Amino acid sequence: MNTSPTAPATGVDAILQGRASLGIELGSTRIKACLVDEAGAQLAAGTHTWENELVDDNWTYSLDAVWQGLRACIADLHATVRDVANTEVTSVAGLGVSAMMHGYLAFDSDGEQLVPFRTWRNTYTTDAAAQLTSAFGQNIPLRWSVSHLLHAVLGGEEHVERIDQLTTLAGYVHWKLSGRRVLGVGDASGVFPIDDATHDYDRAKLEAFGALEAVTDVPWSLASILPDVLGAGQDAGELTAEGAALLDPTGTLQPGAVMAPPEGDAGTGMVATNSVRPRTGNVSAGTSAFAMVVLEEKLGGVREEIDLVTTPSGEPVAMIHTNNCTGDLDAWLQMFTEFAGLLGADIDQTELYRLLYSHALTGAADGGGLLAYNYLSGEHQTGVESGRPLFVRSQNANFTLANLMRTHLYSAFGALATGMQVLLRDEKVALDELFGHGGIFRTAGVAQQVLADALETPVSVSNAAGEGGAWGMAILAAFAARQASASSVSGLSLADYLSDVVFTDTELVTATPDPEGARGYADWLEHYRIGLPVERLAGGTLL
Repeated sequence: MNTSPTAPATGVDAILQGRASLGIELGSTRIKACLVDEAGAQLAAGTHTWENELVDDNWTYSLDAVWQGLRACIADLHATVRDVANTEVTSVAGLGVSAMMHGYLAFDSDGEQLVPFRTWRNTYTTDAAAQLTSAFGQNIPLRWSVSHLLHAVLGGEEHVERIDQLTTLAGYVHWKLSGRRVLGVGDASGVFPIDDATHDYDRAKLEAFGALEAVTDVPWSLASILPDVLGAGQDAGELTAEGAALLDPTGTLQPGAVMAPPEGDAGTGMVATNSVRPRTGNVSAGTSAFAMVVLEEKLGGVREEIDLVTTPSGEPVAMIHTNNCTGDLDAWLQMFTEFAGLLGADIDQTELYRLLYSHALTGAADGGGLLAYNYLSGEHQTGVESGRPLFVRSQNANFTLANLMRTHLYSAFGALATGMQVLLRDEKVALDELFGHGGIFRTAGVAQQVLADALETPVSVSNAAGEGGAWGMAILAAFAARQASASSVSGLSLADYLSDVVFTDTELVTATPDPEGARGYADWLEHYRIGLPVERLAGGTLL
């Protein structure tokens, strides 16, 4: 697999002949576009930085920001292609959109947005999620779309009676680009529970929702307002002329591309790490973090720490999701960047990260008596209801730079490790391979080793670790284009496509747990848990 920023000659041909595929992912802090050839080799990328807003106690992005960001991202992609290939992207074979999962986007029958987008970061749906968990006999997370919907119903919100369509961010963008109201099954599994047998919404649970007293008088059925569910490679429409103009007002990008079913970032993470078969798993680490383990057998019962979702082709997956990962760490690193500037040092940010991350490994295995809670938003895995970033140290702590950095790396995975212990130790879920991807793994061998020690499981990182979900979505777009072509190999599964076409030459580097590091992390994690009640007053109110 080629991840070079310079398109090879064959890549230029793929662009010129319209055989390349485009994946777009709307992440929490970046919108990224990735162009690949038929075998998944990256040809070019474009990016745009954006941030969510806290408006009226609701984490949100405006739809204007969505389209401004997408256009800026595509413009950056065009500039990159002109630079590395001296050509233009006028047409692509496949196109797919991915975005942060879950959340709440509701529209009326005229297609007008009813309330501002409610993202996965909002954790005010506690009562609704608890009612759904009880009614369904399955853990329903706070961030799922159905939790947000029931929360709006319970709150008597005016817009509820006018809902005609409920979707995710990826589903919304796909709808505008193709005219189709659909979701990939992986993204849909963060909207409402999926039936393992049918790979569609669970009908028994749809009936259970309709039987809830709170929804007796609403003028719609849940099934009528949810998008249709599609598996990887299924027909999800094509890029329309109106959609192409939305993405690229210059008119350079032409309509007609085969559209892949829109997916969530969890699904694209599984694709990007070739972990869609049973007993494989991956950890995607960014603003949030989640571990995905493809299940071989059903879990023993309801676990509030574990979400049940699916791969992009519908296989059941156990998901450990945390709202916080690198955000607080990045804030500390930004402070060190500012300090370097005061010294007159013009240091590249990537190099600064490498220096500090590498120095962290020289610190004490147990963090030297330092603790950090990276909770920029609430963290359900540890029962913290709203954002409370906190750094503390004991009186006799060994307060060094190495221990400070090691502790913040430990904290990035603290909530994740808490949930993974439930999955691996208590539920005894089988896991043969775990892959890591995301920006935190770009410094070779550091966060990867921390994670291996934290989970006491080997962690592998490929040479595409930093490419993330946009590349995974581009692979799904290429797969959709292949399946739609007359020359497609009949019955080719996503798993086989990844193994036999995309990941044939992938280089993997594996970190195995270090005994001292694993003992140190376990000791640190125990103190991390003990420190959590300090955040609560006697009455249970967060400080």
